[in-house]
Amino acid sequence: MTAEPAPFKPSLVKAVFRDVTPLHVSRSAAWAAASVTRTVLTEIVDGARRAAAEQSRRKLIPGDLISATDRDVELEVGGTWYEHSPTFRCRTGDLYDADGVLVPLRQRRGTRTPSAVAGAHRFEAGVRKLLRSRGATAVPAMVRDLDGIASVFLTDLARGAAVVVREGGVKRFGTVVLGTPDEAAALPFPKDVLGALSTRTGDRRTVGGNDVLAATTMVLFGDLRKRALTEAKVFTRNISASTGNEGDV
Repeated sequence: MTAEPAPFKPSLVKAVFRDVTPLHVSRSAAWAAASVTRTVLTEIVDGARRAAAEQSRRKLIPGDLISATDRDVELEVGGTWYEHSPTFRCRTGDLYDADGVLVPLRQRRGTRTPSAVAGAHRFEAGVRKLLRSRGATAVPAMVRDLDGIASVFLTDLARGAAVVVREGGVKRFGTVVLGTPDEAAALPFPKDVLGALSTRTGDRRTVGGNDVLAATTMVLFGDLRKRALTEAKVFTRNISASTGNEGDV
């Protein structure tokens, strides 16, 4: 299995991490986060492409994004973005606060958006690169939605990785065993070593690649989580081999 290049640069990934945590971010962590985000966006774009194809269209519109998430609940990531995106807010016309109280229209216009949403424009180049790689084009509103989803998802991933570092592993989220299609199926793990990501090693000042993979098990589920973990493992392994850097610095 060969890893496709991630459309989001490590420098952008690290900038997002700096927005939410003072921890140092290793190179392997940035590569892993970029790969996971690419996998998520790829699945969303492919789902939208299928919806567009049913209407004999090639250019993606926000309605295709709604169709994709309606058909596959695994694609509903970056939930904070949905609260601010015109595409999704227009589905009901109503906006509710944290207590479930309807927010009057005049107050909605002045609502301050989260920093991740405000910085979503940083992802436009990567989103357009991803669209080209999938043979797709999209209207500006759709690109903006993909920008927002990428920004909020990566922010959630960064927060999750920081929690893994702080708590010393994955707490309350179960365990996961990583593997790639070209690896032989392993025998069942003994209970005391099942889920290597559930307990971390290393210092408490650096987010490592395994911390990002552990966070992925917290923010994704199902087949999408499996694909994201597998592709991130392959991607980081190939990058390390090509750069001659096996360290996690």
